[in-house]
Amino acid sequence: MFSRAKTTLVDAEHALPGRDSDPFQRSDQHVVLGTPVVTDEVPDGLEVAIFGLGCFWGAEEIYWQKKGVWSTSVGYAGGHTGHPSYEEVCSGRTGHTEAVRIVFDPAVVSFADLVKAFFEVHDPTQGMRQGNDVGTQYRSAIYYTSPEQEQVARDLTKVYGDELARRRLGDITTEIRPAAETPYYYAEEAHQQYLAKNPFGYRCHANTGVRFPG
Repeated sequence: MFSRAKTTLVDAEHALPGRDSDPFQRSDQHVVLGTPVVTDEVPDGLEVAIFGLGCFWGAEEIYWQKKGVWSTSVGYAGGHTGHPSYEEVCSGRTGHTEAVRIVFDPAVVSFADLVKAFFEVHDPTQGMRQGNDVGTQYRSAIYYTSPEQEQVARDLTKVYGDELARRRLGDITTEIRPAAETPYYYAEEAHQQYLAKNPFGYRCHANTGVRFPG
């Protein structure tokens, strides 16, 4: 039903060429939070977390509701093609995963809390899919922005992985990489805060049903 290309990561040599600059226009304001959507300049005291956990519409909705989250956006991470479009990412020929970028106040919500939620609201054992959504753009991923985030991500992945193993629910396939290895590209305006604009829109929350231990 699905071609092998949809579930095999493309390498840089065979990825689409992309663009040198951002061709998309976006609103300056987050529909729900009222803060900037494009947040390349992060306010003092705040941090950035970037996660891939399936369709980014539902992922963003989960995180903008969390206390301590200042802004969210959806975009493309972990790939090769410069400034890709949604259609290009969905082709499997850019190497990106659909991602949510979270700007948060660590004095209110910790990175660890965000990672715990990450594991609870999707299924990190499914490889290149989430539920019925199949393709490399749906893979599970954590792109850390500091050495401290890396340590937390790896420690909590082990904790949750051990719990899933105890329940015989499979191995975690989450990709853990430095965010600095690959740019995060903001998705088109239509995808930003999609479920605030379309409250009856598609949500994919495949998950294991397992709460984070402790």
